Amino acid sequence: MNSKVVLITGGSSGIGKSIGVFLKTKDFTVYGTTRSLNKQANFTAFELLEVNVTDVHTIQNAVADVIAREGKLDILINNAGIGITGPIEETPHEEILKVFDTNFNGPLHMVKAVLPQMRKQHHGLIINITSIAGYMGLPYRGVYSATKGALGLITEALRMEVKDFGIQITNLAPGDFVTNIAAGRYHSPVSTNSPYKTQYSATLDLINEGVHDGEDPILVARTVLKIINTKKPKVHYKVGTFMQKFSLFLKNALPDKVYEKLLLNHYKL
Repeated sequence: MNSKVVLITGGSSGIGKSIGVFLKTKDFTVYGTTRSLNKQANFTAFELLEVNVTDVHTIQNAVADVIAREGKLDILINNAGIGITGPIEETPHEEILKVFDTNFNGPLHMVKAVLPQMRKQHHGLIINITSIAGYMGLPYRGVYSATKGALGLITEALRMEVKDFGIQITNLAPGDFVTNIAAGRYHSPVSTNSPYKTQYSATLDLINEGVHDGEDPILVARTVLKIINTKKPKVHYKVGTFMQKFSLFLKNALPDKVYEKLLLNHYKL
């Protein structure tokens, strides 16, 4: 039997690379994407294709390339994304639009590009990597939470729209994992006289500590394999520490203001 063909966006580093390397050891045929092949000359873990998820032309070329080589495309993992922090009031709106373009529009462009092939095959699996942060509005991460929350909701709708074609779609929401996301995150500049300066600076320290002290991305990769091997994947999967996942239980169980108070206490706001 031919191995399953997997395409992973944002595959050159972090969670995407971890997923690709792990699936390769399980005999999957893995393709990853990167925005610049020139910067990945020494990358040998699996084959990379140059894709900018905000550029539909590059997406269509990459998907066509994989199908031409393999004759099929079994699994799409929408992992590419960028971070953003800052007071919403002081975050330049063009930066907000950029993050939505990458974290929300990008995965949708990818889904639209692979659906015709998956429908033709009458099978396919799409895993959208969202975030535990997408289940709640977090202070100074509200824009990031909104992009991931929106992707989670539209995934719920897509599942129902494509089920008759043999295509399955699910959300996988990681908590904090050790990746390079902090290096590429947009930080809204806060002026010395900003009313948010003290609170934002302290919150940003907590956010960065969460990334530096995060879990090993291999846990996400193992969850991806579990989803692939599941006949009927669930709508949502979460992977992270006990407290990160427990926070979602509390959000559903507690009155809104009580949960908000817990967040305020956590961030010392």
